Amino acid sequence: MNSISVEKALKGNPYPGRGIILGKSEGGKNAVAVYFIMGRSENSRNRIFLEDGDDVMIKPFDESKVSDPSLIVYYPIRSHEYELIVTNGDQTDTVYNYLLEGESFEDALNTREFEPDSPNFTPRISGIIELNEELTYKLSILKCGDADTQKCFRYFYNYEAISGTGHLIHTYETDGDPLPTFVGEPKQIEITGTLTEFADRVWNSLDEENRISLVAKSINMQNGQNKTYIINKNISK
Repeated sequence: MNSISVEKALKGNPYPGRGIILGKSEGGKNAVAVYFIMGRSENSRNRIFLEDGDDVMIKPFDESKVSDPSLIVYYPIRSHEYELIVTNGDQTDTVYNYLLEGESFEDALNTREFEPDSPNFTPRISGIIELNEELTYKLSILKCGDADTQKCFRYFYNYEAISGTGHLIHTYETDGDPLPTFVGEPKQIEITGTLTEFADRVWNSLDEENRISLVAKSINMQNGQNKTYIINKNISK
């Protein structure tokens, strides 16, 4: 499969929703993770990303406007030893707690399903970077297989990292009512430039009206040092 640019993957799509990119820098020295959120409602747009040690949390920008925090406030990124967890919901904590008990990424997500936000039934997307001798990463999507029976279909994708390459998965195909669920395998994309440059390219590929926040993180595979870069629409750079 040939890689495509992040612009080709995202530009012109008014609403891919929430998205995860995992991969390896073009120089081959760093693991790379990007997570972005979009929003159409006031509740969804009232969010910012904040660093919490090596982790990243989402919190309301204006606490007075929060109507339902259950699906918008969570840790999208958590670190566990030589692993980095990235998800679009509170399943981050599920995966983290399972890893603490010696269980796997897959074990954790087999206990979860899509979000209960009928009629959209938003998929839960999750990823994990594993910093072993060779960099590997996994992506997963838990989606509603049928609106009537509401059975959960669980998909898992495993990757051996290639320098300058990553994979993108997002919650929705595009805008709609109800929102159409992401279809197919994660998209193979090019990862180029510095962490900041690549993150800016992802941000600038997202619909300007609906984009809300983005976090990019790199981890040096030799010394474990990490960098975090955050863009919040509600806070000027």
